[in-house]
Amino acid sequence: MKMINLNSFARLGLFIYIITYLISPKLAIAQNTKVDIRGKFEDALNTRNLKFIEKHFKEEENLKIQKKFTKIIKDFPNSKWQIKRLSGENSNKKIFDITVIGKKIVNGETYFLESNFEYLFSIQNDKINNGNIKNLFTTIRSDQNKIDIIFQIPNKVLTGAKYDLDIIINEPLGDVIVAGGMISHQDESYIKQEINIEPLASGGIFKSTRASSKPATQIWSGIIAHPKGIISFTKSVEIVKKI
Repeated sequence: MKMINLNSFARLGLFIYIITYLISPKLAIAQNTKVDIRGKFEDALNTRNLKFIEKHFKEEENLKIQKKFTKIIKDFPNSKWQIKRLSGENSNKKIFDITVIGKKIVNGETYFLESNFEYLFSIQNDKINNGNIKNLFTTIRSDQNKIDIIFQIPNKVLTGAKYDLDIIINEPLGDVIVAGGMISHQDESYIKQEINIEPLASGGIFKSTRASSKPATQIWSGIIAHPKGIISFTKSVEIVKKI
C-alpha cells in the first residue's frame, strides 16, 4: 500500500483555498457604483494586479491574500480566471460562476488544472458579504484527457441521507493496473492528511457514505494513478436540511 501526501502531490487543497481567499467576503466594492465588479475582478486576477487586490481588501487580509496569490502564480504561471455572472445585477443574492485553468511541468510531466465553482454573496454597506463557495469541482491531470473517466458525486444531499460517490473509468482495464484512493475532510485539515493508494480491481472508486446530521460542506479528494497518467480531484458536497 502506497501513501501519497496531498500537500506534496498536486497541492489540491492549496489551490482551493487560494481561490477562496481571493473571492472572500472581505472584498470591498461600492454598492451603488456602475463599475463592472465581475470584469474588474477578473482583469485583476488575470493581469496579476496585486495593487488592485490590496486596494479592495481590508488591511489585515492584504499580506495573507498576496502570499497565497503569489503562490498560485508561481505554480501555474499561465493560469487564467473566467468569471460569469449567474444572477441579475439587482438580485439580493449575487452569484458568480468561476473557472480557473492552468498548467505546470513537474519532472517532465505536464499537469493541467481546471477548477469550477459558484461563488454566492450579497452586498451590504458597500462590501461583499456572506460569501460562500458552492458546487466546487477541481481536477489536476497529467493524462492529456486520455483516460475516459466519469465523476458521479452529488452537489447537494439531505442531512442524514445515504449517498454514493462513484469515480468510473470507462474503458476495459485488461492487464492494466490502476490504483487510487479518496478521503473526506473539512476546512484546511486535509492538507496534512494522506491518501491511501490501493489497486482498483473494479475499474474505479465506489463508495457509499452518510451525510452528517447537521448542515455542512463536505470535501472529497482523491487520486487515480493510471499508466496513461495521474488524475487528482476535489469535489464539494453541500449537506442541507431541505432541497
